[in-house]
Amino acid sequence: MLRSKFVGSLIGSAVGDALGSSFEGLWSSETKIERFSGSWTDDTHMMIGVAESLIANKGFDGNHMTQIFIKNYEREPWRGYASGPPRVFRWIKSGVAWNEAAKRLFSGAGSYGNGAAMRVAPVGVFYHKNLEQLRSVAYNQSRITHAHELGMEGATIQACAVALAVTADPSSELDSHRFLRKLKDFTPNELYKRKLERAWELLGEKNKVKVARELGNGVEAYNSVLTAIYCFLRNWVSFEDSVLYAVSLGGDTDTIGAMTGAISGAFHGVEAIPERWKSGLEKGDYIEELAEKLWFIKNRK
Repeated sequence: MLRSKFVGSLIGSAVGDALGSSFEGLWSSETKIERFSGSWTDDTHMMIGVAESLIANKGFDGNHMTQIFIKNYEREPWRGYASGPPRVFRWIKSGVAWNEAAKRLFSGAGSYGNGAAMRVAPVGVFYHKNLEQLRSVAYNQSRITHAHELGMEGATIQACAVALAVTADPSSELDSHRFLRKLKDFTPNELYKRKLERAWELLGEKNKVKVARELGNGVEAYNSVLTAIYCFLRNWVSFEDSVLYAVSLGGDTDTIGAMTGAISGAFHGVEAIPERWKSGLEKGDYIEELAEKLWFIKNRK
């Protein structure tokens, strides 16, 4: 089951990304979501880089992960990268340290976008037994491109949500309020604590416009990470329902879809992901191979 959850999280993240990529920036709540090209964006491209580096080093190495990111980007720069990461990559190639370059963005404030959270699923599954180690690695992998506290904390909360899903029993009813309470206890950040409380209050809300307005559907980590967690929790019975609901909220649909898919896949396992999506997923076999290698390394320890 644990192997299935590792694979489910990484495949689920890529499926959510690929599903949402056709609807990014649109309000699609009334649209029947049928298009699935199987092609994914920078969300999955960077998630693959995180997994590749964790496998190569049997853990986190910031310089190595940075070089993997740069190599993968230069091979396929057309994946839909925002302007920030390529600028950071150029600074690092010019000699700036891997954990210092991203601080230059936004006049020294760093980015609080969701780019570090969208790729963090491998950290969530790999460190699911040790949340303090998970916190350290999630923060450090974020520092490569997103150095603002809100960007780093968003990635850490997303990784924790994946870890909680890995350890949960999918054959038993999920206590959504308990799940949110654990996340609230985990984060020290007051903004995210308030968002978690609002997610709790909105669990029975039927109005998608209200959900998107209050939790967010934008590119900021604080306007998307909690939204993805909410999408999973209100639809925890079904992987398909979770990601379809995430995409139906509109906005940054590929990233919210990816984060929702990572959590739901970690909860249910890969068998719960519809075959029509798995079979059509770009490089699905390679992503599954990476997940199995992560599982094998952890299983041997």
